[in-house]
Amino acid sequence: MKTLKFSDANDKLKKLKKKLPSFFRSLGLVVPENPKLVALHKLSGEDCPYAKACLSKVVLVNGKRTIQDGPHTEFRCYSASLEALYPALYNKVVHNTELVAGCSDADEYRQLIDASIPNTDMVRLHIGGDFKTQYEFDAWLGWAKDNPNKILYGYTKSLPFWVKRLKLLDSLPNVVLTASRGGWRDDLIPKHNLRSVTVVRTKYQARKLGLPLDNDDSHAAHPGKRDKDFALLIHGVQPKATK
Repeated sequence: MKTLKFSDANDKLKKLKKKLPSFFRSLGLVVPENPKLVALHKLSGEDCPYAKACLSKVVLVNGKRTIQDGPHTEFRCYSASLEALYPALYNKVVHNTELVAGCSDADEYRQLIDASIPNTDMVRLHIGGDFKTQYEFDAWLGWAKDNPNKILYGYTKSLPFWVKRLKLLDSLPNVVLTASRGGWRDDLIPKHNLRSVTVVRTKYQARKLGLPLDNDDSHAAHPGKRDKDFALLIHGVQPKATK
């Protein structure tokens, strides 16, 4: 049986690991002796149904990977840039994306998750890609419900899936989601009071908006800050027309 390929913590998430004890204490959980953190990647852009301002994806031109920005791209997706640069990463996200797409419902995807996930205390969704279907969202909520001693967090623009499960999420304090502004359904953020992140070009812009900057996901992943908005500083190679 083919399984999903999870990634160990990158440099950014290694910094986050040092702060994990406070996360578990905020949930009243026993702090793991050596907290483990893994992440799941899927294809950027291709698996981001509600992306707008950040829409970028890898396309093959004469057998070579290159970036294709969307018609409304304001800032290029960082993970898409990495997929274009690194063959091993690209092959991994294609593998994961195809496996998830091959599932027919939440139960089948949940079985795939259980068969694939390594021993871990925290999962980051999705460094690349997003929830493409409601069944993906529901499968991960089911995993979090059955693993209340583990933390699940991530950014998403797939807000319609989130809104359909607001009541369930109220009962899952170990799930920490952030609505990523710049998508097709940003209208749902104020309507349902969803915690959100705004991409800014300068630290001054973040201060002007009254938003703290998160440099290591310590805000994004903290269960005690599920209702606190924040900002991310734009990073990575950007299109020529970017301000």
